[in-house]
Amino acid sequence: MGIDEFGGGQHEQADVLVVTTNDVPGYRVERVIGEVFGLTVRSRHVGSQIGAGLKSLIGGELKGLTKTLVQTRNQAMERLVEQARARGANAVLMFRFDVTEAADVGTEVCAYGTAVVIAPHS
Repeated sequence: MGIDEFGGGQHEQADVLVVTTNDVPGYRVERVIGEVFGLTVRSRHVGSQIGAGLKSLIGGELKGLTKTLVQTRNQAMERLVEQARARGANAVLMFRFDVTEAADVGTEVCAYGTAVVIAPHS
C-alpha cells in the first residue's frame, strides 16, 4: 500500500483548519459556532470478509480492512469539514473520531469537533 492508501489528514491549502487541540497558537477564537460532525457507515463485501478471516488465522495486517477504514475515516472528515464550512467556520477544534460496529453489518465512523471562527492575534 502507498502512503495515500493508509494515511489521511488535511492538505496544506485547506480552507477549514482541523486540529485536535483546544486552541491554535497565534490565533484567537472570535466565535464558537458549535458541534459539527461527519458520519459514514461502511460495509465490506463477502469476498473481502472471507479473505480477512483467512488472513486473521495466520496473522499479519489486514490490508483490505486497513484501506477501507482509512477511506471511511477520510470520508467522515470531509463531511465534517463540509458542515463546518457551511456553518461559516474556518476551523474545527478538539477534533476526534469515534468508531463503532453498526449492527454487525458495517463500521460506523463519526468525525466530530467544535466549529469556530479564528483570527490571528493582533
